[in-house]
Amino acid sequence: MSTGPKQALYGEFALVARALGSPHRLEMLEHLAQGERSVETLAARVGVTLANASQHLQQLRRAGLVNSRRAGKYVRYRLADESVLGVVTALSEVASRNLAEVEVIRQSYFAERDDLEPVSRKELLGRMRDGPVTVLDVRPMDEFATGHLPGAVNIPLNELEDRLTELSPDQEIVAYCRGPWCVLSFEAVAALRARGFSVRRLQDGLPEWRAAGLPVEYA
Repeated sequence: MSTGPKQALYGEFALVARALGSPHRLEMLEHLAQGERSVETLAARVGVTLANASQHLQQLRRAGLVNSRRAGKYVRYRLADESVLGVVTALSEVASRNLAEVEVIRQSYFAERDDLEPVSRKELLGRMRDGPVTVLDVRPMDEFATGHLPGAVNIPLNELEDRLTELSPDQEIVAYCRGPWCVLSFEAVAALRARGFSVRRLQDGLPEWRAAGLPVEYA
């Protein structure tokens, strides 16, 4: 049987779907949504070998989800465009609505650390304009340098315990990191509340903020 144009198109769509069918590749896309990264950096952040990271990235590139360039002896990857973030967001929303296991995980880990309604982008913009609020970026320093919310203070999660004196206990804190399921902000919120700080979490992260056309600063 010959393949018609619709079947041919669906075959290409399926290529993208297969590329998304890996937790490691989805996590790599989350990291690449922060900015361009080398294979070595992605391997370390995701916790896979260099060879495995390279294989995952090749699959993402064949599916048109990422682009690459050579910088000296390193190969650096970036998202193909902003629509890739939209695909991953839609995937997580469908799973959240229709898979019971997602809710089990959310309740057992995420809700335990932050059971309050997160701050929306619109609400945070209003607070930044109208009153004192500390916007806390808990991502690693290299990610902060490639873009962050205006006026944000960067204290990576692994440094938070030693840098509490940099935060005012009298000022509300809104913490954010890589996206809606990034564990860094959930851990930061739990740690700061345990120490008496008034803190809430942004509903998503820098990539979604930037995709909405909101202002971004660079270190």
